[in-house]
Amino acid sequence: MATSGTYVTEVPLKGTAEKHYKRWKSENFLFPDAIGHHIQNVTVRRRMGLPRGYVCHGYGHYGSTLYCSNGKQEVFKEKREIDDENKTMTVRGLEGHVMELFKVYDLIGQFIPKTEDSCICKITMVWEKRNDEVPEPSSYMKLLKSMVVDMEDHVLKA
Repeated sequence: MATSGTYVTEVPLKGTAEKHYKRWKSENFLFPDAIGHHIQNVTVRRRMGLPRGYVCHGYGHYGSTLYCSNGKQEVFKEKREIDDENKTMTVRGLEGHVMELFKVYDLIGQFIPKTEDSCICKITMVWEKRNDEVPEPSSYMKLLKSMVVDMEDHVLKA
C-alpha cells in the first residue's frame, strides 16, 4: 500500500464555471443550508471591511469546517490559496481529524468551462500518510466528489 499519492477526478456540472467557482471560493456560509447533510458548520476569519456573513478567501486565508464522513462528525482546519485567473482553489489541511492520519492533505479544485452553460470541476487530492496503518483517503475523495455534485442544484437555483 502506498504511503503517499494523488487522486484526480473530474465532475461534469451544469452552470457556468464562474458561478460554481464563486460559490466554493467566497460563499461558504451557504454550505450548511445547501449541503447540510455533508457540512454542518463553516467558520472563516473574515477580512476587515466585508459585511458580516460574507466570506472572502484570499491567499493565506484560514478556516475550519465541521463535516460528516462515514456517518461521523469531523473537523477540518485549512488554509486556502486562490487563483482567480484559473478559477482554482488550493485547500491545505492544517489540523483536525484528517491531519491526525495524514502529514500532507491538499485539495485542489479547478472549475473549467466546457460550454456556455456547463463546466468541469477537476478535483485533485494530494496526500501523504503518517504511517502504513492508515488507509488511503479514498473515502474522503468520495465525500468531496459527492459535495460538488450535491452543490450543483443549489448553484443553479441561485
